Amino acid sequence: MRILLVADGRSVITRRWIDGLLALGYEVCLISTFPCHPLDGVKLAGILPVAFSALSGSQVKITGRKENRPAHKSPLTLLRPFLQIARYYLGPLTLPLYAAQFRQMIENAQPDLVHALRIPFEGMLASYLPDGLKLVISTWGNDLTLHARGSWLMAHYTHRALQRADALMSDTQRDIQLAKKWGLDLASPVLLLPGNGGIDLQEIERIHARLASPPDYLPADGPLIINPRGFRPGSVHQETFFQAIPLVLREFPSAQFVCTAMQGQVEAQNWVKKLGIEENVTLLPYLEQAALWDLFMRSQVYVSLSSHDGTPNTLLEAMACSAFPVCGDIDSIREWITNGENGFLVDPLDQEKAAMAIITALQNKQLRNKAASQNKKIIKKRAALAFVRRQMDQFYKQLLR
Repeated sequence: MRILLVADGRSVITRRWIDGLLALGYEVCLISTFPCHPLDGVKLAGILPVAFSALSGSQVKITGRKENRPAHKSPLTLLRPFLQIARYYLGPLTLPLYAAQFRQMIENAQPDLVHALRIPFEGMLASYLPDGLKLVISTWGNDLTLHARGSWLMAHYTHRALQRADALMSDTQRDIQLAKKWGLDLASPVLLLPGNGGIDLQEIERIHARLASPPDYLPADGPLIINPRGFRPGSVHQETFFQAIPLVLREFPSAQFVCTAMQGQVEAQNWVKKLGIEENVTLLPYLEQAALWDLFMRSQVYVSLSSHDGTPNTLLEAMACSAFPVCGDIDSIREWITNGENGFLVDPLDQEKAAMAIITALQNKQLRNKAASQNKKIIKKRAALAFVRRQMDQFYKQLLR
């Protein structure tokens, strides 16, 4: 079977999904909505930089080192909040401009099935798919709770995409229900599945077995708290996280906070300087997967304070690596975390409650150990690599039958 993905070809999530499809024996084609390099085993059907994606930066992951020095403020960094708003209002207007090219690429690729890995803007582009071809759309993150409400045009194209979809994959039960309100046919097949293609528990165990001394950028002692979410305006509240750090340091002066995907981010550097927490915060770039898992295994607490989210891949990875989750108290996260049992759920806008949750987790090793055991069972049952791939395979084949 030949599956054509409409996705961000730079994305680690896209590449993991492709790995799963190739492992299952599928032939994979890709239409990337961002400029990207060719991928092994994948026919690149074309690049369609909808919604000004050609202006976006790289997502290449690299291993990191400590770097809290002031960064050069590039125009794109300074304009990021305004560019997001511009994409909401102007991005959808670019979709009709690429419709003819999209259909021609589909004609050339001759897929049996098309799968858009999220709604903005891949599912929106895929709504121009010619009749007669099956379309699967994935929703994850904040597709329906945030982006769909970004402008009337975003709402229109979200509705259009879900009306065209023949089936839906989602990483949250919440989004399955929301998708039906946004236009998905009530009779359409749906599948609840992590959007990252599954957690490789065997690889995590291999990394754990060969853990050596900590990287140079980590302190020799003191509890470790990791925040890997980077900056996601409107959904992840890093301002709450940074303001919670001094409150935690009152109880644990030696605590160290590691923030991946924040190196060179002006906003992060400003918070660190303003709060005087330079000695306790390490800002790192994007990390390779193995390096990130290594950090999760060394960390006592994982923090993700979001008000709009699906199932963060880093949450599942942290749960598999025994880091205790402290997350925003929202519907999608409640599907994985029971407050006070296998993590803490807090108001993502309340730095005092966030700090207290981190402090309580650091103080209670017994709770952390109990949560670690419970979380590994949850991941093995609902998000393990073999389980996810088996579900993917059955869903695709059922849809074509």
